[in-house]
Amino acid sequence: MRTCHEIALRRGRYSASGQLYHITTCTHERRPLFANATCARLVIGHMRNLHDDRRLSSLAWVLMPDHLHWLFALGEGATLSGVVKRFKGRSAAGLRPATGPGPVWQRGFHDHALRHDEDVQAIARYIVANPLRAGLVGRVGDYPWWDAVWL
Repeated sequence: MRTCHEIALRRGRYSASGQLYHITTCTHERRPLFANATCARLVIGHMRNLHDDRRLSSLAWVLMPDHLHWLFALGEGATLSGVVKRFKGRSAAGLRPATGPGPVWQRGFHDHALRHDEDVQAIARYIVANPLRAGLVGRVGDYPWWDAVWL
């Protein structure tokens, strides 16, 4: 059964090849699964697979202990919901030995389709600075689970 919040998250969602999207998705019950380096590396590997398969072109991301911020351009023929569903499904299956049974990710995700007038690099800086704002590190470069194409 879908909640009103899930339906609201989907309202107005569209997919366009080449469109830039900033998505945020959280672990189930905000469990800090990615404080574990093995789990973090596994999830990052699944993100890279989507990039390598050209379903998207990853621009910037940060994997926080309990959520992911990801900026990417949607690949030709891919849908936003399809890409996120594939990522969450495959990463959850890979994480299952470490997490045990039950959900890994919260249902749904938040997305923002960037407008042409938005500063993409400013959004990328905002994304990769999340660990700094959360007080996890004193410098962005000290946090291990992030990347941006501008480096």
